[in-house]
Amino acid sequence: MEKHVLVVFPHPDDETFGCGGTIAQFAKSGVPITYICATMGQMGRNMGKPFFATRESLAHIREAELAEACQAIGIKNVIKLGLRDKTIEFEDPEILIDRIERILREIHPSLVLTHYPGYAVHPDHNALGDVTIRAISRLSVQDRPVVYAHAFSHDSQDVLGPPDIVNDISDVSEVKLAAVRSHKSQSQMFLSRIARGQKKGKSSKNQFSHMLLKETFWTYRFSDERR
Repeated sequence: MEKHVLVVFPHPDDETFGCGGTIAQFAKSGVPITYICATMGQMGRNMGKPFFATRESLAHIREAELAEACQAIGIKNVIKLGLRDKTIEFEDPEILIDRIERILREIHPSLVLTHYPGYAVHPDHNALGDVTIRAISRLSVQDRPVVYAHAFSHDSQDVLGPPDIVNDISDVSEVKLAAVRSHKSQSQMFLSRIARGQKKGKSSKNQFSHMLLKETFWTYRFSDERR
């Protein structure tokens, strides 16, 4: 059983869409979870359909959605870095590495969930995943947490091979769906496609309904740990 899980993602909803079921399972088992959320997603393109957000109000709306989603899946401790959406790649990486390292040394997680650098599509995903890995690499080998890295670029399996963690989340699918619904400004498209997939039944190849059944990760291998 994990002693503490640290989740590090750049946007409100990253914690839900990619690994909300896995987080919910840890929380259900009594594992404490800390979430480092780097931005409030203020530059996101989705503002509801019909629109209920503006560029000025979106950050506040997404912050409230984040709080609701975290309550749904069981995250009680959220650390907000206060960075601007779509700019993480332009931040001084050493400053971010220092900030994340301090949190690592404070809470001593046994497991970290983050994006796999280079294989997570969005520049914010890749940049934050990179500084997170670099912060963890500063720890001694015996003190490092295991890293479950989330990757979903088209070439991820071609380069990395098949995921080595395929987690069945069907027991908490309704919990994850509640968290998806909490991110209303970002999830309306997902919800309609999930509904269409569910109507087609379990054999459906609909990737959005599939996200309620399993989540996949790669265990990140640090260079000094390879044999």
